[in-house]
Amino acid sequence: MEIVRVENLCKTYGKGENEVKALDNVSFSVDKGEFVAIIGPSGSGKSTLLHILGAVDRPTGGKVYMDGCDVFAQNEDQLAIFRRRQVGLIYQFYNLIPVLNVTENITLPMLMDGQQVNEERLREMLTTLKLAGRENHLPNQLSGGQQQRVSIGRAVMNAPAVVLADEPTGNLDRKNSQEIVELLKISNQKYDQTLIMITHDESIALQADRIISIEDGKIIRDEVIRR
Repeated sequence: MEIVRVENLCKTYGKGENEVKALDNVSFSVDKGEFVAIIGPSGSGKSTLLHILGAVDRPTGGKVYMDGCDVFAQNEDQLAIFRRRQVGLIYQFYNLIPVLNVTENITLPMLMDGQQVNEERLREMLTTLKLAGRENHLPNQLSGGQQQRVSIGRAVMNAPAVVLADEPTGNLDRKNSQEIVELLKISNQKYDQTLIMITHDESIALQADRIISIEDGKIIRDEVIRR
């Protein structure tokens, strides 16, 4: 079943001679529960695409549908709710709140949305992420790998339809990188969450169900790896 559909997506920065097409008529769809890797050289438009999918940025043209909803037909208040409930964003640089502990960082989106925290799911999440016993640690008391686990927990705690990961292993060594990918695959498989990940790492991309290659703002290849 289709969960994401992108139609003729365009994003342009600047005007006239300074105009840059970050995305140039990009179209594709993603099925529920699919793990898609997006690869391409720096400046190819892949991060721009991910930010538009997460409604962090707006397209210049085209449409994004998520679970049948026309994302950018919504007003700003509706978009804020959409970002909190429908997508989970994971960044390369963790983006944790330094004065909040592990539990507070993970549950922050739910609390901001006025939702009650599911304590059973939280305990399960902390165990799965190997953060049990570190619930009260602040980000500066954690390793890079542990901080990225917290950011994963924050992204998937409220069971969003789609998890968007922008180079989530970019700051980590090989061992920690593979652990993070395994955790994301657990989220993908155990909770049937759709995972769209940007990566420069070919070995990570090859673990996805499908690889979309982007160059100069266009899709140049869309290849199914496994079904």
